[in-house]
Amino acid sequence: MATHRDETWWKTRAQREEGHYIGAGSLALDPQFADTSRPQLVEREQTRVAFGKLIELMRRRKGWTVEELASEADLAVPPEPRAVYQLAKVFEIPQINLMQVSGLTVPRDPNLRQETVRFAARSQSVEKLSQSEHLALEQFVSVLSRATIESASDQSDTASTNNS
Repeated sequence: MATHRDETWWKTRAQREEGHYIGAGSLALDPQFADTSRPQLVEREQTRVAFGKLIELMRRRKGWTVEELASEADLAVPPEPRAVYQLAKVFEIPQINLMQVSGLTVPRDPNLRQETVRFAARSQSVEKLSQSEHLALEQFVSVLSRATIESASDQSDTASTNNS
């Protein structure tokens, strides 16, 4: 027996899903890549600056040179999606969030975007991490990790609600 779903039914379903990330299977975790054919606004530049600062501070915290980091993460310059994945693995930061901070994917979380800009503004380029840089780095890594956990929890809650 076929069920007919009219336009109203589809619109109601779409409204219930508004603001939630919806996906299925392994593709549900794939990031949404930024459209590089259109120029991005200042937001994209700000996230790239923050991404650079994050990687610089993480490298300095480990006491690595740029070459050592490149060797450890098995990457080449400029960063490509694979490079960001390798950096996430080496620094133990959730990949999906680092992809957003790097500007390779479209930022989904406005709080992550705000923390990214704040982090970039508080970071300074010095050889040894200052106490404020260390604190800024720890807080930002915490935000990156928490955003993934909250996102996964929201997705789980949505799936439970939809299955009920």
